[in-house]
Amino acid sequence: MCGIVGYIGGRPAYEILIKGLHRLEYRGYDSAGVALMGEGSELNVYKTRGKVSDLERFCSSKDISGTIGIAHTRWATHGEPNDVNAHPHVSRSGNIALVHNGTIENYHVLKEALEIEGCKFHSDTDTEVLVQLIEYVKEKNKCSLIDAVRGALKEVVGAYAIGVVDTTEPDTMICARKSSPLVIGIGENETFIASDATPIIEYTDQVVYLNDDEIAIIQRGQPLQIVDSDNLPAAIDIKTLRLSVSQLEKGGYPHFMLKEIFEQPRTIQDCIRGRVASSGDEVSLSGVTENKERFINANRIVIVACGTSWHAGLIGKRLLQEIARIPVEVEYASEFRYSNPILTSNDIVIAISQSGETADTLAAIQMAKKCGAFVYGICNVVGSSIARATDSGTYIHVGPEIGVASTKAFTGQVTVLAMLAMAVGTLKNTVSKETRFAVAKALRSLPSLIKQALRLNDRIEKLSSTYTYVHNFLYLGRGYNYPSALEGALKLKEISYIHAEGYPAAEMKHGPIALIDHELPTVVIAPDDEMHEKIISNIQQVKARGGSVIAIVTKGDTTIKEIADHVLEIPMVPECMSPVIVSIPLQLLAYHIAIKKGCNVDMPRNLAKSVTVE
Repeated sequence: MCGIVGYIGGRPAYEILIKGLHRLEYRGYDSAGVALMGEGSELNVYKTRGKVSDLERFCSSKDISGTIGIAHTRWATHGEPNDVNAHPHVSRSGNIALVHNGTIENYHVLKEALEIEGCKFHSDTDTEVLVQLIEYVKEKNKCSLIDAVRGALKEVVGAYAIGVVDTTEPDTMICARKSSPLVIGIGENETFIASDATPIIEYTDQVVYLNDDEIAIIQRGQPLQIVDSDNLPAAIDIKTLRLSVSQLEKGGYPHFMLKEIFEQPRTIQDCIRGRVASSGDEVSLSGVTENKERFINANRIVIVACGTSWHAGLIGKRLLQEIARIPVEVEYASEFRYSNPILTSNDIVIAISQSGETADTLAAIQMAKKCGAFVYGICNVVGSSIARATDSGTYIHVGPEIGVASTKAFTGQVTVLAMLAMAVGTLKNTVSKETRFAVAKALRSLPSLIKQALRLNDRIEKLSSTYTYVHNFLYLGRGYNYPSALEGALKLKEISYIHAEGYPAAEMKHGPIALIDHELPTVVIAPDDEMHEKIISNIQQVKARGGSVIAIVTKGDTTIKEIADHVLEIPMVPECMSPVIVSIPLQLLAYHIAIKKGCNVDMPRNLAKSVTVE
């Protein structure tokens, strides 16, 4: 869960590296550092605790010359965030510098072996062990940097994406990956490496995604070389990025999160474009059409995901069961991978991940494929590891999501799951023509309905002042919107640090009702659906115990307006699509409460955007 970036070419490297770190700061911001190779092949390494801006200040009076360099922004896994544990890490001779994203699981064993050989360590990190190991292999075998990296990685157990430079080979950079993302950007007489494409797009749209156990040799003035762990040449598959620099900027908004909330009318339009007919009831996904026998004959679907994607999966379960009539289970990927699951070749595993790099979800995919299951991916990032590891799938096409708390990716995932349920239900003939028409019409209407829901922004901003200093929140929902309650609570926890719990509304009286008093506000998701009368009863139970209620209701609902303390009206939408519209006021409420508390909504403490380690 760190961001790495590297450059080799003819330009000054520092500016490119620092700009790249800012683009990657959503991946980690405990500390940051840079290693630059200047004229005469001297290696200058600068690193500091804090954000990339702290690193910039630290470097303001330093020698930042050089046209080759590597840089890193860290989310701590081994060792507390401080100057010593910050990357890059340097070998004991000072010749080799390394940046690393991932976790070296057997670092204790390697460290003890190196200490016996006289190696001394200065940090608490697993990464320093790796750079010292590379130098040890190089000195012992009197070999090149590439052979030393390849030899060292054969001893490593764990996940890594690394960039390595060596003063004794001043025109060379080595990078490698296993279970952590790494992309190489190919420019004109210059090459870039990064954890994802965001630092690269400003300079080139030609990229190569490294596969597991591949090592890239990047030499100034030479074509890119990629080899596998046995030193055999690997294929170089150059992709063209569909990404623009403007998508990576705030565009006049104070925060990426608010920008991404307000982008949702457009991103959902992009999500459904070419998949939902402009009229009628046709919903088409190529991933389903090309594998229709798999879906028609599926005994069961298992959805694996983490965090917000897991909440989307819970909504997907209901959609697929009701519309496609296939039994569905939803598992946390982190639990699924260790649960010895029973899977067969007639099962479909749907893996959901915004980044397409979530370590636990990738491991679940590998397990499912070993069991013979068909694996379908739903992710956002084109060319990501999950997109390449799955048998088929669907991109959500919502554009880069920079804010750590997911917003537009969640609505995109739910929208894709609705389209998936419709496409499979149509194939299996399990959905009526009336339902097909109603859902297709709702899908087409989502962008305009989201625009209407976004008009609540000013109202919610004022409302948030009332709840800025509470310590706990309860979120209640039923049916399709029980997962919405979970997601609303997660958003508040992530960015405001207020403890919040999501519950099925009917379960409130089986425990959580004991918490209700005038200090515990409750958000009740109560659109006009088949559970409406029952959830009114839940609201009355909260009010009877002195609790305050913020209710999200369908426009025109007068009954709840008379009971609740605050009412947020959303437009009418079919029940199965209501989570997409409901999510808008939930996102805005979390955002404005966090802003009132003075929290950093784009980079909340202890969190990183892409969880690429266990």
